[in-house]
Amino acid sequence: MERHEQELQRAFDAQAAQFEKSPVQGDAAALQRLVAFARLPAGTRLLDAGCGPGLVAEAFLSAGHRVHGIDLSGEMVRRAQARCERFGEQASFEQGSVFDSRGAAFDAAVSRFVVHHVQDPVGFVRAVAARVRPGGAVAVCDHVTDPDPARARWHQDVERARDRSHVANLTTGGLADALAAAGLSDVSLLEEELLLDFDEWFDRGTPALPKQEVRALVLSNRARGFEPERRPDGGITIRCVRVLARGIG
Repeated sequence: MERHEQELQRAFDAQAAQFEKSPVQGDAAALQRLVAFARLPAGTRLLDAGCGPGLVAEAFLSAGHRVHGIDLSGEMVRRAQARCERFGEQASFEQGSVFDSRGAAFDAAVSRFVVHHVQDPVGFVRAVAARVRPGGAVAVCDHVTDPDPARARWHQDVERARDRSHVANLTTGGLADALAAAGLSDVSLLEEELLLDFDEWFDRGTPALPKQEVRALVLSNRARGFEPERRPDGGITIRCVRVLARGIG
């Protein structure tokens, strides 16, 4: 693995327990919408790139698909194996990088909340698509940022202050462009609102700055895809935009 991937591995080994319990990550309705959006034929053999603790894999397995997950984090893979053990041979997982991964072609692929962690989004999507047979679907889900460069820079400063593993969010159009540049066709998009609680979001990150400094930074501006709102109880709700993108290889 290259240096950035090693940093991601360490960060997500440490985050795994809180990540798995996060309401955002485990939102059953959102997971079902992702399964529906992917529009996969029954019994599809699916690659889950950046599988985390197996939440996405579990949703697709429950829908009758076969899933092979890959993740840089050994702790995430361990949790995915435990979560999906009941599915037997329908589920398999490995620790590694999709950039280094080789093997049999899959019918389709999915990746959720990974693109903003990679240094080369187009290269990542291309590497995932390379594992999918011709005509297979690739579905990518990620939260996005503002098309205004200044607001996007502020948003990325906040994200990196909260989590050192963050690289950059794409815009909605940028995510569509990444799929097209990776060679996918028939690209379709769906935007959804995503609500974060500041404290829960911060506490499961790998921060570069103290919590109070990040809180002040969060309240200093707003962007499409990252709109903080103070609550009467003193907490902060952040309204984000999550995009589901799908293309055909």
